[in-house]
Amino acid sequence: MENDKYVPIKTIIYLIRHAETIDENGIRNTDETSQMINEKEILSIEGEETSKNLGKNVELKNIDVIWSSSYTRAKQTAKYIASENNLPLNLDYRLSERKLGNLDEISMFMKDKKTRDPSQEQLAYPKFKTSDGESAEDTNKRMTEFLNETLEKYKEKRVAIVSHGGSIKFLLLNWCEVNKNMKLEYKGKELNISSPCLLKLTFENNEVVNLEQIV
Repeated sequence: MENDKYVPIKTIIYLIRHAETIDENGIRNTDETSQMINEKEILSIEGEETSKNLGKNVELKNIDVIWSSSYTRAKQTAKYIASENNLPLNLDYRLSERKLGNLDEISMFMKDKKTRDPSQEQLAYPKFKTSDGESAEDTNKRMTEFLNETLEKYKEKRVAIVSHGGSIKFLLLNWCEVNKNMKLEYKGKELNISSPCLLKLTFENNEVVNLEQIV
């Protein structure tokens, strides 16, 4: 019909980095046992408070579904959003933090780098990984796979995804540039993937048409 107008299908994805964790002494990510310890890292008292406040953010009202990494700190952040929306919490291993791997190899990689954050440096070296770790490309692949499945399953819905700093950064490489400060930019605006952060991605027919930082 002549009066019919094409209406794009919009889906909203909220990418959320977990809140602040408690300071712990000890070595992590050097073997499978320490990796398990890393996965069980908990939020600090301040992290619990910021998670509560995040759960009440107006952008996260009337969410249709919420997904989280299985790591404890992510679930502790996600539970407030789930509670505010009276939703069950769904878990997927693909939302986990990238496996950093052997610390000695990381130290060698970070020698003479501009920042002290391996995940930022891996933005510029997406193929780098330790002998028992994941690269930015590896992490991007599983995160993108999850996102594509989510976009197909929840068309025209509002979806909250709680994950981790490195994994979120590496997913954002799909749409963002890395600037001279080793930070991600979307259309010239620098993003700050701190703990916590809240990013809003608007998709039309599975393509990003807008990306903005809310928190």
